[in-house]
Amino acid sequence: MPDTDQNPVIPVAVAAAAVAPRTKPSNYPEPFAARMAGREKRQLGDIFGLSNFGVNLVRLAPHAVSALRHAHTQQDEFVYILQGHPTLHTDEGFTALAPGMCAGFKAGTGNGHCLRNETDAEVLYLEVGDRTPGDEGSYPDDDLKALLMATGQWQFVHKDGTPY
Repeated sequence: MPDTDQNPVIPVAVAAAAVAPRTKPSNYPEPFAARMAGREKRQLGDIFGLSNFGVNLVRLAPHAVSALRHAHTQQDEFVYILQGHPTLHTDEGFTALAPGMCAGFKAGTGNGHCLRNETDAEVLYLEVGDRTPGDEGSYPDDDLKALLMATGQWQFVHKDGTPY
């Protein structure tokens, strides 16, 4: 069947590294988007048409960060380190991670988290998150709040609710 908007061809299996990187490096508004330099996401779940959860293969260049430190109200998140030695930054402090280690963040706990590559080598990891409607993201270190719209797109506002 041809690849059309109505009938996209969904593969059975792919080489994860062959999936094209996301074209837009960050959904954050400026000045936050620029802070995501050195992060590359390959949206593996989208290739298979997954709608209940997302899976990304993420590469962090040396000294890059995964995201602004954040927490979700509805979305559980999970990361699994494949390569490199990132530092996990949470409300509890800093934790050194290594290949084979994983971390999870239950929705609604308010534990702000992100990964930081403080090394001179690349970091590669899988991130998994659900796509629960009505999710909100809070950013304890920045004047930012994220609202998941019915369209599946994020809307970013200041903490007082004014739009960016």
